[in-house]
Amino acid sequence: MILYVSALFAVVLMPIVTRITKYSIRGYHPSRPVAIILLILAVFMVLAIFFTTGLPPVLRDLRQFSNDLPQRIPEVVARIKKIPMADKFGIDSIVQRAEGAFTATASYIFSSLPLWLTHIFDILTAIFLCIYFMLEGEFAYRFFLSLFPSSQRKRLDATLKKAEHKVSKWLLGQGLLMLILGVSSTIVFGLLKVRYFLLLGFLMGLFNLIPIAGGVITILIAAGVAALDSWTKMAGVFLFYAVYQNIENAILTPRIMRSSVNLMGLTVLVALLLGTSLAGIVGALVAVPTAALISVLLEEYAVQRDDR
Repeated sequence: MILYVSALFAVVLMPIVTRITKYSIRGYHPSRPVAIILLILAVFMVLAIFFTTGLPPVLRDLRQFSNDLPQRIPEVVARIKKIPMADKFGIDSIVQRAEGAFTATASYIFSSLPLWLTHIFDILTAIFLCIYFMLEGEFAYRFFLSLFPSSQRKRLDATLKKAEHKVSKWLLGQGLLMLILGVSSTIVFGLLKVRYFLLLGFLMGLFNLIPIAGGVITILIAAGVAALDSWTKMAGVFLFYAVYQNIENAILTPRIMRSSVNLMGLTVLVALLLGTSLAGIVGALVAVPTAALISVLLEEYAVQRDDR
């Protein structure tokens, strides 16, 4: 799994390394090792900023949310009971189940974060392997192609390069959409003075990777948190998401994803479910690139086109 993850990340990062080598600094073009070092420094700088300034407020909001939820639920129940016909829907039992689910989920996420420290060795191994794949991946790739007959080599090479292009473009576009939604959600929720707006904005961006279901789940959570204060805030959250969805579908997605071959939402969802069930978080991490690779291979070698 570590080898596979490292190879995938090397494939995704190589176009960036190639672009860095093409830059000219007073006639000097960085070599591939220098370009890889510059990329690593940039990645570590971004991660350092995130873990020192971005993640602590999110964790603080998460802890406060898990502590405040049991105290705030009765207020929401009292408001809901004022709505006509509310008692006939079994509000008390529904709220109790929701309260238990939210509290358990928040506690699990917060308590499981330190467990990532036990995988530091695996993470470092994957990083070093990724660097070696970027340095010597071409030699390994040529050796891999040499295992196939020369008559099939050219077709396989073209297919794999097409898959590489698809994976890189899809991940770049999806990452940009996640960033836009996360930042805009954080700003709007902050202006609306919604509780835990940093946590909710982070979750909105993160779960945007899951088509349809991810957005629906996170917006319902955000609306529920906003309802702890007032119905007006909840309406503002729903209004923001409706406006954003129209902007994303009409403007952002066509422009950001126009240079890539999109995967169907169903394909992404099934890939995430299979990857998570087979290999947990790591499986979910590589699920979408793997689905893109498999889709290209199936399209080239298995799909029977009707030429009539």
